[in-house]
Amino acid sequence: MKKPVIALILLAVLFIFTSCQEERNSKDYKIRPVSFTKVDLTDNFWKSRLETNNRVTIPFAFEQCEETGRLKNFRVAGGLEEGGFSSRYPFDDSDVFKIMEGAAYSLQEFPDDSLDAYLDTLISWIAAAQEKDGYLYTYRTILGEEADTGWVGTQRWEKVNHHSHELYNLGHMYEAAVAHYNATGRRNFLDIAIKSADLVYQDFGKGKIEKYPGHQEIEIGLVRLYRTTGDERYLELARFFLDTRQGGDSYNQAHESVTQQREAVGHSVRACYMYAGMADVASMTGDLAYIQAIDSIWNDVVSGKLYITGGIGSVGSHEGFGEPYDLPNATAYCETCAGIANVLWNHRMFLLTGDSKYIDILERSLYNNVLSGVALEGNLFFYPNRLESHGKDSRSEWFACACCPSNISRFIPSVQGYIYAEDDRNIYVNLYVSSLADIELKNAKVKLIQKSLMPWEGESLFEIEPDKPATFTLRFRVPGWATGEVIPSDLYTTLNGFENQPDIFVNGEKEDFLMDKGYAVIERQWQAGDKVEVFLPMEVLFITAHEKVPEDTGKVAIQRGPLVYCAEWTDQADSSVMNLEIDPSTAISTDFNPDLLGGLVMLQGSGNKDFTMIPYYAWAHRGPGEMAVWIKSGK
Repeated sequence: MKKPVIALILLAVLFIFTSCQEERNSKDYKIRPVSFTKVDLTDNFWKSRLETNNRVTIPFAFEQCEETGRLKNFRVAGGLEEGGFSSRYPFDDSDVFKIMEGAAYSLQEFPDDSLDAYLDTLISWIAAAQEKDGYLYTYRTILGEEADTGWVGTQRWEKVNHHSHELYNLGHMYEAAVAHYNATGRRNFLDIAIKSADLVYQDFGKGKIEKYPGHQEIEIGLVRLYRTTGDERYLELARFFLDTRQGGDSYNQAHESVTQQREAVGHSVRACYMYAGMADVASMTGDLAYIQAIDSIWNDVVSGKLYITGGIGSVGSHEGFGEPYDLPNATAYCETCAGIANVLWNHRMFLLTGDSKYIDILERSLYNNVLSGVALEGNLFFYPNRLESHGKDSRSEWFACACCPSNISRFIPSVQGYIYAEDDRNIYVNLYVSSLADIELKNAKVKLIQKSLMPWEGESLFEIEPDKPATFTLRFRVPGWATGEVIPSDLYTTLNGFENQPDIFVNGEKEDFLMDKGYAVIERQWQAGDKVEVFLPMEVLFITAHEKVPEDTGKVAIQRGPLVYCAEWTDQADSSVMNLEIDPSTAISTDFNPDLLGGLVMLQGSGNKDFTMIPYYAWAHRGPGEMAVWIKSGK
């Protein structure tokens, strides 16, 4: 064959491949997050938490997985070691996968040859544990016919829509495998995931096994596999698992078709994973019924089922949602995993709509509920996150059900992926965190340098460095707390007036900006060296709950910036919080203490006695005692 002919064939193949890639990429969110791999943190608040997660949390979590038998299960299932099923729950495989996902993320921020090699060792154990046809579930592989214990039945997938967690485990594996592939470029883990997903596709679907997962998660993992491989079967399967979800009960959101659901019910982690999966599938298919459902459910949560800390799930008995306005404080569940799931869901809602109200909820959950779930030292954890304590609450090293520590270990190293987003001509600044981002727009490559004093002060400076003069739009989120709005509903409102407004300066000149969906919009031709200063008011907000929330009647909560505050026993002269009363008209002073709990702004004032408050995320580091977010109003 002559060279020109070969060249034409190669060009044709390249054109077809490129077209397929463009078609595949077009079937996704129109707004795209700027990947955490393109964002370097330069702040003290979040960067230190990533470093702690890498240095302490991930190694500690792997140690716990070895000590509790979670890793041994893979070696036993793979014939590398003798023994039985060594841990407690059939879903313990998922903890290993989540930690591996976090380790893969962390490798991209903190390259580590020993951690990289260790992951390859774990992958070899997982490969050994995978059965020849792709099935991977150490509980059944080890126990064989004795696996009929109530969690699973005598056959594969028999109780998949109840308690087996067979598909739940796989969803977390798929996410971890994609993360590892992206971090290393190696396919050893990805190929295991593909082999597994191919089996699931072979076994499940219309005319095959028509069952839904008892615990949602595989839907998210399948979409990530689809994005990575382009295999349409994985997207089809994710949609099947959602569409077949009916005929069950509300605990795992199977009481009616997902497109008919309008209220948040049942187990809150399961719920938010499902809502996130629905958003993923809707972004690829344009299914308006999915979008209408999750929009209504979101309004239901924000209108009556959301804690001031961004926590969700008020009922411990089923780890989930209660009735509207049923928001007890001392018995609040607010599971750490649910807080993370809430972030995942709200981020996707933003990517669908471009509306900042979803980032407002994301930020609230992130800075309060989620951060409370892990100690500053990185090796102690909360499962539930109470809003009131009488001295019996403290973080634990580990849990028999260890979903929260493993979830924290994978979530923290991905935080910088929530700061920015883009859609070819717009750059969205969602979180104010000192960072350096490389953002590729349709008409320019932009280096964006942010220097922010958040979460302690509201000043942020942006240096814009496009590779050439280019016209595009910067959208700076104006958080609700910077305008006196607590959340986008009447569930919580401010008692005090709000005097100041956000200001923006471009190259030293005050900018008159338009507002669109909660963003200050500035469109112009940008050149290297342009600077934007954003000033957000950081007023102390006194907040009251809706009159239908009986727990908070006659009480106030206090917030400054994105941080909800609490009163803790050790900061009060009489070591008591429950006798504290605060008049919402009282003056509050702020004081940054660099030596307290990693450095933080304390609030001080005088009610029926002098008091000090600290950010909620920082409580329970100085011994057991009283703590409260909602304080009796002295009016």
